[in-house]
Amino acid sequence: MTLITPLDTSPVTRPSIPSTLHVGSGKNWRPEYLNLDIEPRWRPDILYDLAQPLPADGQVTVDTERFGRLTLSENLFPEIIAQDVLEHIPDLSAAMTTMLHWLRVGGVLRIFVPYELSLGAWSDPTHVRAFNERSFHYYTVWSWYLGWRTHHFALTKMEFVPTDFGKSLTEKGVELDELLRTPRAIEQMYVELTKQALSPEDLRVTETFLDGRR
Repeated sequence: MTLITPLDTSPVTRPSIPSTLHVGSGKNWRPEYLNLDIEPRWRPDILYDLAQPLPADGQVTVDTERFGRLTLSENLFPEIIAQDVLEHIPDLSAAMTTMLHWLRVGGVLRIFVPYELSLGAWSDPTHVRAFNERSFHYYTVWSWYLGWRTHHFALTKMEFVPTDFGKSLTEKGVELDELLRTPRAIEQMYVELTKQALSPEDLRVTETFLDGRR
């Protein structure tokens, strides 16, 4: 006599979708995040190239192993983490436009990037850029240059991670402005950008620049 186990027909329960999008997750894949990467070898939740422009309807539909089919659309995430990835993206404006689109109003983009005078900035041959304190100006103050008509980012935090050499200079009383001009003193930048609607003045400037309105 053979014992037959009844087939379990109950619906498959999937884990809840994380509220934080982790772009460029790579080998730092985290189970508590929704992980996005361009490299299939890292087995991200979402295999996607942020350098490509968004589709005309602003939606990206993907099939994921953990969460099934997902549609990434406007105002979706309260938080996006971009750690050690922006320096690799050929079309950074396209990537920033996409992340702005996916963030909720008031949502935060948390960025870790190499400082331009650090050794790490150009030690990796896949880096296409490095960053300094003015690198996010076009995504905040001058967003009309990118054609952003409704929202942009506000720079809400910028911090600098010193090297051991930079720490020794700080102990000697060297100010931050001088450290930023000193090669190998700063290793990395941490930046927080918050999505916000354009102010009436921002809208006026944007319309003047893009449409020639006065």
